Amino acid sequence: MKTTPALLALSFLLSAKASAQPILRSKEFNLSKNVAIQGYDPTAYFTQNKAVKGNSEINAAADGVVYYFASRDDKALFLKDWKRYEPQYGGWCAYAMGATGEKVEIDPETFKISNGKLYLFYHTWVNNTLNKWNKDEVNLQTKADANWAKFFH
Repeated sequence: MKTTPALLALSFLLSAKASAQPILRSKEFNLSKNVAIQGYDPTAYFTQNKAVKGNSEINAAADGVVYYFASRDDKALFLKDWKRYEPQYGGWCAYAMGATGEKVEIDPETFKISNGKLYLFYHTWVNNTLNKWNKDEVNLQTKADANWAKFFH
């Protein structure tokens, strides 16, 4: 295959975008002290159907974002297919991302798994956004996907 200037330029652009990805993720994701999901184990949502606090000594980085795990098995499972276990919208409240396009903190114990994806929600004693999400999920998810693309493109 002959290398052309256009092919070289495309190759450069693709590699530049790939190297910028971890920086963008660490900038746009919901991180507390540089850790995602406030230190909760992303795989436990799927395997145990509950929020489980991770251990800081059992951690892994996925494209610039650090996660904690409750066990080495959970970490190994995550590393096999980390994109499957990451929360949607960088770990920000799914309802807020859909309703207003804002990055709003979450309660890691308020979550939903839908179509194999993890969604996290803001929840206080007076406001549980998961309930609001459930009332208009299809519409809110479409809007949240579009709004997240503005932050993370």
